[in-house]
Parts: sequence; structure tokens; C-alpha cells
Amino acid sequence: MTPRPQLTRVHNFGVSLDGFATGEGRTLDAPFGHAGFRLHEWFFDTAMGREMQGRGPGGSRGVDNVYTETNWRDVGAEIMGRGKFGPQTGPWPDESWQGWWGDDPPFHTPVFVLTHHLRPSIEMAGGTTFHFRDASPADVLAEAQQAAGDLDVRIGGGPSTVREFLDADLIDHLHVVLVPVVLGRGVSLWAGQEALRERFDVEAVASPQGVIHLTFTRRA
Repeated sequence: MTPRPQLTRVHNFGVSLDGFATGEGRTLDAPFGHAGFRLHEWFFDTAMGREMQGRGPGGSRGVDNVYTETNWRDVGAEIMGRGKFGPQTGPWPDESWQGWWGDDPPFHTPVFVLTHHLRPSIEMAGGTTFHFRDASPADVLAEAQQAAGDLDVRIGGGPSTVREFLDADLIDHLHVVLVPVVLGRGVSLWAGQEALRERFDVEAVASPQGVIHLTFTRRA
């Protein structure tokens, strides 16, 4: 049997109509800045979204839930930028901050956090361990691929990190959720990506929630 290829994937990445994937003014109380949770509201009432939020059974099981569930399948490691891990910038004031997600983060895999300010790894409940790396996209991906074994590596964001991996031509699968809001300012996903269609095939699926799921698949 031919072994399954190991992929580098991005999933459920919300983007506004004007191309911003997060807002300005990120703080501890506003992890997405002035955007709030507007880019993620489509997810909250899916069956898996309700389960992940501890809201009990129910929720939609249509196209939005299918994409939500795909985010978690066959993933053996994650890479994220420091901004996804926390609101701090510069040197760490101390090592008490352990991410936005409490004692049992949802990843349950090794997670590699890209930062110029290193600190010891953090082992959390449920199999998540945060490793802090000052490395190029290619180098940290090679480490994450080894940690993932036969499974895939997910690039979790934020938009600057996803752009770095797109610029290095390291992403095989990119799922973007186009959300019908205008943010006006923030961090763009598409800056410098004019040639994206030359490398990827694109499919679009509309949702009753009013969002459009765009899937970019690397051409063979």
C-alpha cells in the first residue's frame, strides 16, 4: 500500500470581505482586537463548536460542521505564531502565561510557537506540549513533521504566520472562511499573495450561515 503523504494544512481560517483575518488592538480581553468574534460566529452553533465550548448536544450538522470536524482529523502537530499563543510582545515578563485555552488546550499534540523570545516547553493536560522556537518556516516545519509521525501538520495562525508559510511555498491545503463583515483595518491574510492561483486549485462552497468556504489545494 502506498503510504499516505504528509500534508501541511490550514483550516477554518476566518477572513473578512476586505481581507483581514484579525483586527487591531489585541489585548488579553480581546484576542482578535476590534474584530471581536465576528470572524468566528459561523462556528459557534455547529455541533462540534458547541461540544468544544462545553455547551452540550445540538447545533448544526451541515456544511459548516463538516469543515469544522475536518480541522481536527489526522493532525499530529501544530505550528502557530506567538500572537495566537498570547497577547504579549517582546521579552516574556514571566513564565506564568500558558496560552488562552486553560489547563487542557484543544490541540492534544505537540505545538510549536514561533517567537524570537524563547522559554522552556510547557507540558499541558491532554497531550498538548508547547515548544517555543526561533526558526525559519522550513526548519520548524521539519521538526513538526517529525513530531507528527504519519499524521499532518496544521498551521494554526495568525495571518502573518500563514503568510510566511505561503511565501515559503510550504502549504498544501488552505481552507479560508470568507465572512460577510468589513473590518476596515487589521492584519491581512492576502498581502503579497497575488500569485496564489498559480499554485493552487480553488473550490468554493456556500453555507446557509452566509459564509463561503474557500479551499485552496496545491496543484500536483
